[in-house]
Amino acid sequence: MANRLPAVFLGHGNPMQTLAHNDYTEAWRQLGLDMPRPRAILAISAHWYGPGAAVTVATAPRTLHDFGGFPRELYQIQYPAPGDPGLAGSIQRLLAPVAVSADESWGLDHGTWSVLRHVYPDADIPVVQLRIDATKGPDHHFDIGRMLAPLRDEGVLIVGSGNLIHNLRMYAWDRPLREPYDWAVRFDNKVRELVREGDFAPLIHYEALGRDATLSIPTPDHYLPLLYVLGARRPGDGIRFPVSGIEGGALSMLAVQVG
Repeated sequence: MANRLPAVFLGHGNPMQTLAHNDYTEAWRQLGLDMPRPRAILAISAHWYGPGAAVTVATAPRTLHDFGGFPRELYQIQYPAPGDPGLAGSIQRLLAPVAVSADESWGLDHGTWSVLRHVYPDADIPVVQLRIDATKGPDHHFDIGRMLAPLRDEGVLIVGSGNLIHNLRMYAWDRPLREPYDWAVRFDNKVRELVREGDFAPLIHYEALGRDATLSIPTPDHYLPLLYVLGARRPGDGIRFPVSGIEGGALSMLAVQVG
């Protein structure tokens, strides 16, 4: 359909990207200019990961500063996008019989607002967040993405926010421009190859991809948002990688756009 919205996975990286002006943030800004304007955004963030699926229903979701040890300026950032309880209800119906609770306590975490602040700086598009059910395996999350795909025909932009490669134990905090580890480069390239080919099965069962995958994905929370976006792909959708790069040797900033 001509008016179908894309689905986008964004590597959000360090929260300090919120305050930065660099190639990554400029690419996010350009993405917002290039895509059709959505009526609403469904965000699946690595930072809302817990038992059971849930969807935000607040009309004015709070800006959550869910991190520690950063400059005071970062804690003063607000992203006052409205919520959309109607969209939340549609998501619950689409995902039935999967149980999705209505959540009034969560807001917009930094996985969501740190990138949206660059993509849609006016914060005037309603945003709803969907919690990643930590009790389910990758195939479940890919299937949820497929179930959510019809929203793209209703003016909803599906945004997954995480990082393809997210190994903070090996991240060079004092050297963000450090050359990427060989295993990180190999895994980043392998994922691009599989996505281009539409061969999603190895990405769902990523542990079978070996040591490079194990090092790149020590925990699943930052990886799973990619599977929602791949699951939302429709026949004929193109694939783009509007952002790329590996920070600190072990943190991929890759963005994947379907449609």
